[in-house]
Amino acid sequence: MVDRKFDRSGLRTEPLAGRAGKVTPGMLWRPWDGSGAASFEASLPDAPATSSLRALARAILAARDSGSSRILMYGGHVIKCGLGPLLSAWLDRGFVTSLATNGAGSIHDLEMALFGQTSEDVEAGIADGSFGMWEETAALYGRAVDMASADGTGLGAALGRVVGDGGGDPAVSPLAKGSELGRPVTVHPALGTDIVHPVRCVDWGRLGEAAERDFDCLGRSVAGLGGGVVMNVGSAVMMPEVFLKLLSCARNLGFDVKDFTAANLDMIQHYRPMTNVVRRPASALGGRALSITGHHEILLPLLDLVLTAMEKRGDWKP
Repeated sequence: MVDRKFDRSGLRTEPLAGRAGKVTPGMLWRPWDGSGAASFEASLPDAPATSSLRALARAILAARDSGSSRILMYGGHVIKCGLGPLLSAWLDRGFVTSLATNGAGSIHDLEMALFGQTSEDVEAGIADGSFGMWEETAALYGRAVDMASADGTGLGAALGRVVGDGGGDPAVSPLAKGSELGRPVTVHPALGTDIVHPVRCVDWGRLGEAAERDFDCLGRSVAGLGGGVVMNVGSAVMMPEVFLKLLSCARNLGFDVKDFTAANLDMIQHYRPMTNVVRRPASALGGRALSITGHHEILLPLLDLVLTAMEKRGDWKP
């Protein structure tokens, strides 16, 4: 205990004129005049999350100018939230050079593109044993696996051809869009985790071989990541783990992968994305680490709007 009296009348105060404020008039929200994307983007307050979105957009556009890799890794919920068309559009516009997803992302893509629906009632399906037992999904997936085995391509490329051959719209399906453009859209499954795995028409050996080819395909994109951008959206485990191994492979093989922008966009900031995609690479190799929290169906369209506004103004350039 202190002996002297605690008397607040002796508190010292300082004039505000001597304080540097963190929030200033230039950071405040401004009314949107309704004239378009650039006007809306300019109206956003320059708060931390908005600043991170703008920093990410500038990095993407700068990497497009320099020709560095722009990799977007995503989980199945990104497709379930209706964002397949956005990913296809980003491939078209060069905002991303490659996409990489887990098994669920590829299944939801295939079902949405060819059957106009996806995402079943899991609880009801568990009760009667029908969960995941969908004939067309498994048959088409098995066909893609067999096709990949026959021609030595990766799983994502084969699935893209199956979707395209079945009449799936590339504007809806990132798998089909990648096939149409000749851009890598890779698939990285974990055996036993996806609804197509229990069904006998999907050969696990061939599936593993096709996934290995996609591992190497994504590795080539990671090797070109110096000065580029990698984004993880909605994959809590699979894609961060795959990325970390490929980043180590690229460095081990002598590729100068450093000084890139790494971003995680999700409604919850999970351990693996934040550690393996954002923090560890930035700490070891330099570059910029960004994390933006929010729902996919809001964050990605907002990022698209910021990209569109900056592209129109040309103000990402040094």
